Amino acid sequence: MRGRVLSLSVVCGALLTSACGFTPMYGETGIGSNLSRIAVSAPDNRLGYRLREQLEDAFGWNGSAAPLYRLTTEVQQSRRPLGRRIDDTASRYELTVHAAWTLTPTAGGEPFKGEQTTVTTYAAADQPYAAIAAQQDGENRAAADLARLIRLDMMRALAGR
Repeated sequence: MRGRVLSLSVVCGALLTSACGFTPMYGETGIGSNLSRIAVSAPDNRLGYRLREQLEDAFGWNGSAAPLYRLTTEVQQSRRPLGRRIDDTASRYELTVHAAWTLTPTAGGEPFKGEQTTVTTYAAADQPYAAIAAQQDGENRAAADLARLIRLDMMRALAGR
């Protein structure tokens, strides 16, 4: 008896959800299918490459289909020392990355524009290789966070269209 009630409630819930016009955000008929057809271009530097890579992964870039949109990004970064050691060198760095983006429909039309900023910190190491690795890790984390924020902006922009 209890199994029947549970089965009946699951079936009723599914019927009610399908009748309300609910479309999953990541389903093929939702916004997610348009995200996979956004061609991304970024500055030709390490941070730009990481951002483009993160955005293509976040969008689920489908290189076999013609793009519906083109996303261009401009990235600026600044680094600020935080904390001081006894020898007057920085113990940490704050990395601020600002990205301005433009989403343009390939078929023509009004482009969407936006900006996002993220801040991350990383430790300053004494050894040169470790210091470079820490800085690159901070850039990678900043690129991943920017990609997440820009993806949310793209979903909002495409949902309003």
